Amino acid sequence: MTQQVNKNNRPGLGAAVLEFLGSMYLAITLLMTIAIASVIGTVLLQNQPYNEYRSRFGDFWFEMFEKLGLYDVYTTGWFLFILAFLVLSTSVCIYRNTPHMLRDMKNFRTHAKKKSLQAFHHKNEYVSQLETAEAEKRISAFIKSRGYLFRRHQDDEHVVFASMKGRYNKVGYLLTHVSIVLICIGGLIDGNVGLKWKVMNDQVKPLMEDMVVSEVPASSRLQPGDSLSFRGNRSIPEGSTVNAVVLDYRDGYVLQELPFAIEVKDFRIEYYSTGQPKSFQSDLVIHDDQLEQPLEQTIAVNYPLIYRGYSIFQATFGDGGSIMDITAWPLSSKGKAVPLKGEIFETIDLKSLGESYRIELTDFRMFNINPVSNDKAEKKFKNSGPSYAFKLRDAAGLAYEYVNYMLPIEKEGRWYLRSDVRQSLEAGFQSLWIPLDKNNEVNRFMSFRQMMIDGELTSKIIDGLVKTTIQRAGTTDPEMKLQLKRSMHKILEDYNNGELNRFLSDMAREMDEKTFFEKRAAYLSIMENILVQVYIKVLNAEGIDTSQGISDPFDQQFFNDAFIELGAIPNYLSPYFFQLSSFKQIEATGLQITRAPGKDLVYLGCVMLIVGVFIMFYMHHKRLWFYLYRENNALHIVMAASSNRNTVEFDNDFDKMREDFARLM
Repeated sequence: MTQQVNKNNRPGLGAAVLEFLGSMYLAITLLMTIAIASVIGTVLLQNQPYNEYRSRFGDFWFEMFEKLGLYDVYTTGWFLFILAFLVLSTSVCIYRNTPHMLRDMKNFRTHAKKKSLQAFHHKNEYVSQLETAEAEKRISAFIKSRGYLFRRHQDDEHVVFASMKGRYNKVGYLLTHVSIVLICIGGLIDGNVGLKWKVMNDQVKPLMEDMVVSEVPASSRLQPGDSLSFRGNRSIPEGSTVNAVVLDYRDGYVLQELPFAIEVKDFRIEYYSTGQPKSFQSDLVIHDDQLEQPLEQTIAVNYPLIYRGYSIFQATFGDGGSIMDITAWPLSSKGKAVPLKGEIFETIDLKSLGESYRIELTDFRMFNINPVSNDKAEKKFKNSGPSYAFKLRDAAGLAYEYVNYMLPIEKEGRWYLRSDVRQSLEAGFQSLWIPLDKNNEVNRFMSFRQMMIDGELTSKIIDGLVKTTIQRAGTTDPEMKLQLKRSMHKILEDYNNGELNRFLSDMAREMDEKTFFEKRAAYLSIMENILVQVYIKVLNAEGIDTSQGISDPFDQQFFNDAFIELGAIPNYLSPYFFQLSSFKQIEATGLQITRAPGKDLVYLGCVMLIVGVFIMFYMHHKRLWFYLYRENNALHIVMAASSNRNTVEFDNDFDKMREDFARLM
């Protein structure tokens, strides 16, 4: 026989939707998804430049993570959608269960039946010879002594004492659910939905290229009322005033206008003895038409200025456009040092020097804390002094990044001028260590380089070396003389072009090991002889007598260092060495400006969550019944109890009550 289902008993569509939205399984699934997304947002550093993500993950994973929005998890559309859905689900749960919980808090369940009480796990039955009135009096006192509230209900044949304790445990459940709603609503408010909506509808277009703030078009600007919340940054030089903040958006940015202006009156940094920053503060002045007088306040790390719902944090510091005097020493052509003047964030065109390059000055640092020991057990650091960073860009747009130090750096007891270069963000920096003369200057090294690329001078030196070699060999063979001369010119050319190592590597592949080492020693000996003769010319130009050879240990060591670094110049990828001669530092404060009206809801929700969890775990809802009836001229009492948490503690508590009540009866 087939059982027919009554269609009238099926829940309607609305009830089914409410059942689904209020499902505990749905809420747990949403919470787990948010938790996983939060873990990703914690592990993966958020809101970094996209080129850093690309260099770290590669093209495939970079594009995959970008599509998922993992570089700004907390403001992605799917994360905000989950928050909104969790708000809806939890609100439905509150709507459906709150009336029941409130009724349960008030309902003492005085109509409990004897059979149902006898089916409880915690129950006991007593037979007493007391009169009913006396028993009721003792039961009332017993319930009160245990801290329970009770209600008495009498029927024709029985009396029920229904009591409960910790009924506000239900409030804990309501608080935790309401707190989740408040926290999620706060997250939605602070999710910068306004910006996303405007970008989605082409009302705002993020910029991809660097641009002066004053030149940012209106299509890439947000007015003060356009966003409920935002988090942006702005670097402000001392003495400057701004009224907008830069908001990063994916791989671009937009400009958020402020309803007031921020002036940086002064910026101060305190340093440790090692040169590391200790603290930094900014004296700010707020200019607003709503103020009778400008508002002045000093901010520091963890001590922000809060004004009109905007929080201004001291986040970092940097350069504000320091002015520098630079000396350009030619490396690839003959010439004299040329003085240049530049300012950080500006570009120096080298066309006046006959070059197609331009220098893009990017940063200046007063202190550079670098390790001076490789001992892992005792790592030591030292301040290397001021440095500046720049990009050298050629006519085709290809750029190399440099960091040049101003002060001499000691290494193994000798002094050098350091310059770091890298060809891309993925590549590490390589250092050029220019040895300094006895006056701690680069003049000797630069003179050495100039003579090395002086074709007329090196030709005379090679002619002299060939003549000496031929005489020692005791031959006048013109073919041998020509071949030797060609070989020396080729070796010098390879050295000056940075090709000597490649040439030797090719030679190693073509010869057996013994022959290679013999040839290599011969080539290096020839190269060293040429450089020694050039170096002697350098020393003679300084007025140093070399008739007895190079006798000064300092001069000998200088030659060894220069031999290495001159061979590295072609890989330095610059026609000039730009030495920092002097500077005027202009500091800038890095401010983070936020507007987060939802944070108060989040704070309130967190407090409610803590209170709710505390109530749920430490306030148990307990119920206690006494069912009295007379039978065979004796008073029968059924005692039963329940708790929303079946813990060992409640088991012990009930056993104690049962023993105490037995003595009472």
